[in-house]
Amino acid sequence: MIKITFPDGNIREYATGITPIQVAESISSRLAADVLASTVNGESWDLQKPINQDAALKLHKWDDTEGKQAFWHSSSHLLAAALEQLYLGIKFGIGPAIETGFYYDVDAPVQIKEEDLAKIEEKMLELARTCQPFVREEVSKEDALAKYTTKGDEYKVELIEGLEDGTITFFSNGEFADLCRGPHLVNTSTIKAVKLTSLAGAYWRGDEKRKMLQRIYGVTFPKKALLDEYLVLLEEAKKRDHRKLGKEMELFTFSQRVGQGLPLWLPKGAALRERLENFLKNVQKQHGYEQVITPHIGMKDLYVTSGHYAKYGKDSFQPIHTPAENEEFLLKPMNCPHHCEIYKYKPRSYKELPVRLAEFGTVYRYEMSGELHGLTRVRGFTQDDAHLFCRPDQLKDEFKKVIDIVLYIFKTLRFDNFTAQISLRDPLNTEKYIGTDENWDRAESAIIEAAQEKGLDTVVELGEAAFYGPKLDFMVKDALGRKWQLGTIQVDYNLPERFDLTYKGADDRDHRPVMIHRAPFGSMERFVAVLLEHTAGKFPLWLTPQQAVVMPISEKYNEYAQKVANLLNKCDIRTQIDDRNEKIGRKIRDNELAKIPLLLVVGEKEQEENCVSVRLQGEGDKGSMTLEQFTAMVGERVKEEIGEI
Repeated sequence: MIKITFPDGNIREYATGITPIQVAESISSRLAADVLASTVNGESWDLQKPINQDAALKLHKWDDTEGKQAFWHSSSHLLAAALEQLYLGIKFGIGPAIETGFYYDVDAPVQIKEEDLAKIEEKMLELARTCQPFVREEVSKEDALAKYTTKGDEYKVELIEGLEDGTITFFSNGEFADLCRGPHLVNTSTIKAVKLTSLAGAYWRGDEKRKMLQRIYGVTFPKKALLDEYLVLLEEAKKRDHRKLGKEMELFTFSQRVGQGLPLWLPKGAALRERLENFLKNVQKQHGYEQVITPHIGMKDLYVTSGHYAKYGKDSFQPIHTPAENEEFLLKPMNCPHHCEIYKYKPRSYKELPVRLAEFGTVYRYEMSGELHGLTRVRGFTQDDAHLFCRPDQLKDEFKKVIDIVLYIFKTLRFDNFTAQISLRDPLNTEKYIGTDENWDRAESAIIEAAQEKGLDTVVELGEAAFYGPKLDFMVKDALGRKWQLGTIQVDYNLPERFDLTYKGADDRDHRPVMIHRAPFGSMERFVAVLLEHTAGKFPLWLTPQQAVVMPISEKYNEYAQKVANLLNKCDIRTQIDDRNEKIGRKIRDNELAKIPLLLVVGEKEQEENCVSVRLQGEGDKGSMTLEQFTAMVGERVKEEIGEI
């Protein structure tokens, strides 16, 4: 007999070799019907894989991330099975679950088109209804290679060649079998609703020199009602797409001549970014930060010392060679090595710590062209970076103060739904991290304690730490329920060692500072994209690029409209005039569609009484106001939005 421990601490005894689905059935048939995945001793476990020793067991349903991942990974196999029946000779790359469904990269004998997706969906549902079980089989490397060599699928052969003998498993459903570690559903009958969402190109293994495969994206659900809800959200997401809104609102653009993944900020977008930067600079100033500026490039050796070259070298742009012999520079992948050198430029005393250095620094990563996506995935982006150098006894308090800054920013920008993710190292794969176990333990403990003391709603994720230290990542849900990682705070004992950073202690001896990396926005580009989609382009009044528009009802009142606009701009209310030769109804409609929050109509009455007729976006007609009353109202609204730091 073995003992199974459940998340609530309850322990039950079962016969050795029992499977997670059998455990679920022993509790209730309803639970067994709802279970989609399991975790045994923290490891993803196939529902039909025997448990042969005492274990901690978690059973996952649809509402759990693990449940959705198993459901969607199984669905990618169902997609492949359907494709194999519809396209004779098709070859398969990889087909993982992703955050919003799944995809499969395929090399089809004919080009699959958008109009083909409906018949593929139909075939998937047809196969799902046959209740095909997902069957796990351990296979030798020799047999696995023989299978795919005979089949003529060079992609699977290449994947298998990189695996160790004794670690290879296949999963089959019906006549289709795939190289896979699992886990999977018990059978296909749970998959009740299918939507293949899009087609894209994807280079094999992300290498632009390799063949481009077709990537088929999809999503599935255990109930059709869930698919219907998803499709409604999908339509809303299209309306909120930051690429669409950015173009309509004239915030940013891209140019093939400048280069893929390198955004160009237009005047309104640049002004928006500037306001976000000034907002954070003001917060940082009140928390004792000092602004610094560093170059866009650095000597290669700088990033070798920091470890970033080993980590990001393959994703960086090619080294920049100067006329001098053996002189190599890189476009900087991170700002922290530069800040370490700023800290080091003079001797430091324990009395002057913490040192808090902040910069809106632009960094560069060479993302594959197929991975680029508007502002959310670019090759050049600006981080609202800061690095704090403190004594070990100051670490936790400094960390908590950074949490306060992040929470204030989220409150001001209306990100109310978020979870703090404590991202720790993977205890089973420690070689991918730098530094000693002792330093890692101290850093992880500081983050866990600080998060607890601030009362944050937290989850722990193993393996999500940065290579130099653990971190607290803020996972924000937007208005459509999508999850984004925005703010991050990281504890680092390792870079101070690599750069030999010191301070003179009260004992007149040299000591090593601890480093905190933090970026409440993360990337300015990505943050603006998320904010655009979260607000559907209706920014808070203090942030919106154009706050007010003055609309004369005829050209006779253009001069008065200009007078009003000039006065409001002097009062720091960003105002333009709409003096087009259009009816006032058309002007109101167009400016509401342009998401201008303050609409001011002026005509004979307003000119005579030195006032404006006010309409507010989403609130309608507010009647007539003097300019003094209007500016006072705007000031109060802005003050209320920003609140107290």
